[in-house]
Amino acid sequence: MQEALVEAVRGWPTDQPRDPKGWLVTVAWRKFLDATRADTARRRREDRVDEEPAPGPAPAVDDTLQLYFLCAHPSLTPSSAVALTLRAVGGLTTRQIAQAYLVPEATMASGVPPAGGWGSISRAKRTVSGVRFEQPGDVATVLRVLYLVFNEGYSGDVDLAAEAIRLTRQLAAAIDHPEVAGLLALMLLHHARRPARTAPNGSLVPLAEQDRGRWDTESIAEGVQILQAALARDRLGEFQAQAAIAALHADAPTAEETDWAQIVEWYDELAGLTDNPVVLLNRTVAVGEADGPRAGLTALAKLDDTSPSSRLRSSRGDPIPRHTAVAAYLHERDGDLATAARLYAEAAHKARNLAERDHLTRQAARLNARR
Repeated sequence: MQEALVEAVRGWPTDQPRDPKGWLVTVAWRKFLDATRADTARRRREDRVDEEPAPGPAPAVDDTLQLYFLCAHPSLTPSSAVALTLRAVGGLTTRQIAQAYLVPEATMASGVPPAGGWGSISRAKRTVSGVRFEQPGDVATVLRVLYLVFNEGYSGDVDLAAEAIRLTRQLAAAIDHPEVAGLLALMLLHHARRPARTAPNGSLVPLAEQDRGRWDTESIAEGVQILQAALARDRLGEFQAQAAIAALHADAPTAEETDWAQIVEWYDELAGLTDNPVVLLNRTVAVGEADGPRAGLTALAKLDDTSPSSRLRSSRGDPIPRHTAVAAYLHERDGDLATAARLYAEAAHKARNLAERDHLTRQAARLNARR
């Protein structure tokens, strides 16, 4: 029944059934049947095992990183290789991969790619059907996969962050490249803040409100050291730029002492290295902090083209995730509590997970109580 209620929260705002009670009973029953069948199948597989492996230490060989390279097959486009590897090796669901690409789940599964050129999972499978996975792909594709796996583990439904860091360490030990080092530094700096990201009740804690005494100072020091060595090679890439932004946050003793002006400069560098719309959105937040909320809203308005081709919109023409939440935050900083509360509530309906939805709902309730 809990899973049925979660499905209701996701679907009812746009498509409420005529018989809500009957819908809940039907969906709950189907969830129960799926779980029962899965458990039965698992037990049958266990019963078919005739003998257990001999006791003793397991071999120390770990070929996970090699699998990442093999799935990044040269016959695939980089984006298709990323999608396939995330599904086959990273263990992410099609829904999680679609969220990373800002596209509908059905489109990621089998649809036609938009002008951006990413590849669907089914198309990637067809491309490599019958191909022997003997030729490894390039490092850039593997880095992109590791980055997305870390992001899902850091803020998504499953815990993959530690595994992504482990594999990136292996890659950094094997390949001397500043972007590999930049990605490792970025992961360490973000992961260092993880203990402070949630309250004891499980709710999200924004960066400005986090207890910085709970940050992992050893990971921060290691990340900064790795980043400085990478930047010294003067071959700047997007992961190094992102790590530099994370390092500036980590370096500030308090949120008020954050060097937002320098963060804006790094976002400018990052925007020149990648066309990721999330970078542009995050830059508006930094502008709002450095130059005031009005400046942030002005920067957001310049990017917020109403056409479906806007860089701040998904393939369906919808605003990208966090767009509405950013607008709400800037309006609150500007003193427009009514607009901010409305936008927070709207952002809650678009949230990717329950923790984020709960946080945004609380923000809307907090502002409504002050009006």
